Amino acid sequence: MEAGGRETQASRLQRSGHAAFIDDTGRLVVWGGFQVVHGEDRILPSDEIWFCDLHSGVWECREVGGDIPSDLSCFCSALVNGTLYIFAGCDQEGYTNEMYSMDITDVCCSWRKVTDTKGPTPSPRCQHTSWVHRDRIIYFGGYGCKTLGEARNATSANFVVEEMSWTTIGNTLFRCWGWNNEVNVFDTLSATWSTPETQGPAPSPRGHHASAVLGNRGYISGGAESTDLCLFSIDLDTWTWTQFDVPSPSAPPGRSMHTMTPISDHALFVYGGLSTNGNTLSDGWLFDTTRREWTKWCHLDKPRVSHSACRGNDNDIVIFGGSSKFCILMDSVAILRAPSPHHCSDVFIIQTQPYSLFRLCEDFIGRNSALLAEQLKCLPLKLRSKIDKRVAFYSTVTTNGSSWNTNF
Repeated sequence: MEAGGRETQASRLQRSGHAAFIDDTGRLVVWGGFQVVHGEDRILPSDEIWFCDLHSGVWECREVGGDIPSDLSCFCSALVNGTLYIFAGCDQEGYTNEMYSMDITDVCCSWRKVTDTKGPTPSPRCQHTSWVHRDRIIYFGGYGCKTLGEARNATSANFVVEEMSWTTIGNTLFRCWGWNNEVNVFDTLSATWSTPETQGPAPSPRGHHASAVLGNRGYISGGAESTDLCLFSIDLDTWTWTQFDVPSPSAPPGRSMHTMTPISDHALFVYGGLSTNGNTLSDGWLFDTTRREWTKWCHLDKPRVSHSACRGNDNDIVIFGGSSKFCILMDSVAILRAPSPHHCSDVFIIQTQPYSLFRLCEDFIGRNSALLAEQLKCLPLKLRSKIDKRVAFYSTVTTNGSSWNTNF
């Protein structure tokens, strides 16, 4: 690809607030998000989806048809058995509670609006997160609107009203905006919504937090204006909350718009985010759920907010996109986010464990293919194909180093 083509692709890939997953074939799948164009936020197209082969570093963009969602921001995404689900967020009309799905294993990707559901759909919202467990998507928290009747049925512990409007919605005189800590379950097999009753010390209502699943427990961290990074878990079978009390000196600083990624059966990795004083962070922290201890893992020259982080091969953490310099404007009346042009398109990989001998050999050959050109001809076809991808990957790193960074 010509240099100009790489620049064009990089500019198209720059984004924050996107959906990103690693599928069963090891590809990084990216959809949606936003950029800043001429000083204003621009929602990225809903009719395209990006795939990145993490072995070769090659990106592919595919067009998407079907029931294409309207321009969405602050939505929540989940990948279940090869199907991407998008729920709620903000569109041009305001907050929404619509759901769309797309089978990403199909060569001809197509959106489908999910309308044939049973049970009460959660109220419109944004800035929420989700866990995937046993073919279910479990949503937590967020900011959104409720009718007067919905707000009355919610306790003050579950919904914190921030603003009310007298705008008429049908026969309803006004609606409320605010934060919630609701747990809502969508069963993808039966297309049924439900709201379980939870027990234990639930997190306060919040949004822009991070979530992850380990075994049968869902974890959330941050999202609230707190000095430390508060951490909670919920048993996804009994719906019982647990709060982790960690002494302040050993806990990470409070933050929002960060990521939390499982890297083993008992460890979570937190990276980046926006600090409580408005700084974009670039620190990484490890939480051992068995010992209930935080450990400072790394501090990189890669500040990120509203990025994505996925668990890759060999428990690598694959981080993509986000903003490297998030802007907050403050005055005596309000705190506002200023559109920031500092969106990223690079992928960087954080190694969390020693690599296998095969992986080390594979990477060595990829970096030194010119020295081993004759020997490579003797490899079996299947192995040669895999090595060729690593050669292509390290060629991409060498010729366009700003797009890939590995093995921090």
